[in-house]
Amino acid sequence: MVLGVDTHRDVHVAAVLDHLGTLLDARSFPATADGYRGLLAWARTFGQVRRAGVEGTGSFGAALTRYLRGEGVQVVEVHQPNKALRRRRGKTDAVDAEAAARAVLSAQATAVPKAGDGHVEAMRIYKLARDSAVKSRSQAINQLKAVLVNADPTLRESLAGLGTKTLIRTCAELPDPSPASTPAFAAAVHTLRLLARRIRQLSAEAYELEKQLRAAVLEHTPQLLERPGIGPDSAATLLITMGDNPERVRSQASFAALCGVSPVQASSGKTQRLRLNRGGDRQANAALYRIVLTRLRRHDPTRDYLERRTSQGKTRREIIRCLKYYVAREVYHLVRPQTNAAELTQAA
Repeated sequence: MVLGVDTHRDVHVAAVLDHLGTLLDARSFPATADGYRGLLAWARTFGQVRRAGVEGTGSFGAALTRYLRGEGVQVVEVHQPNKALRRRRGKTDAVDAEAAARAVLSAQATAVPKAGDGHVEAMRIYKLARDSAVKSRSQAINQLKAVLVNADPTLRESLAGLGTKTLIRTCAELPDPSPASTPAFAAAVHTLRLLARRIRQLSAEAYELEKQLRAAVLEHTPQLLERPGIGPDSAATLLITMGDNPERVRSQASFAALCGVSPVQASSGKTQRLRLNRGGDRQANAALYRIVLTRLRRHDPTRDYLERRTSQGKTRREIIRCLKYYVAREVYHLVRPQTNAAELTQAA
């Protein structure tokens, strides 16, 4: 039997097909621990369930994916149904669940989902919270400076020329306005103090989360931080893209495509060419870009490569694209050293 599941926040809809593609039944289950057990028990009443196609394995279907994997069911990540097919057949959750099962049965869907239960999942949670704290801190700093633009000239001039850190510290320690102050002046002082204290709190949160993130990377893959240009944030981003089960990425070319740094064929007729890959994980792509820029400033071999390729007529943008691919290949072999040895043996 092949199981297909269309996942939602509160309810999952499942469909079961036999090995010939005949729809046996479809039913909905609550997105709870008891619901997961009931879903699998119901599917097994039709026979042995070996594979399951699940939509949203990284969001609403993450918990179900972990449960099914723990029960020995091979889970395949399924994308949304074909839009042309959806226009012809309409859209219901049961239809989507059936389409997920058929995608697995026909081998159209083969992607292995992330495990989401180890060190990398912990990094993802830390990074999610840290990025949120950093973004909120930037917004609060901008708001604080915006308040100063229209503040009373006396208050604005007393804070003029201060650096950001000194400005935040000074605003946090502003004294209470005098009773004779205007309502606008009192509101500005009160708001500046609150914003400055919020910025301090967010800075402390970001610092603490960054420490946790660095510790997680050091415990899981310390070899990444030994490479030039790779910091905890970039390392965590690339590891999150690969997942807790890096064996799902079968080659360095697959990882490069996953990061959006592999060239894509765009040939037709007599025209043979490659184009830029605009797909993949854009966060991982941005992390590779930051690593390359850091190496171009501080890493002599990378700077030598830039000079050599420039002399060959390549533009800086083209060279950076090549370097991003090389960094992706380097990271892949650092995370999966046994795969590296196997590939070298096979090549020999």
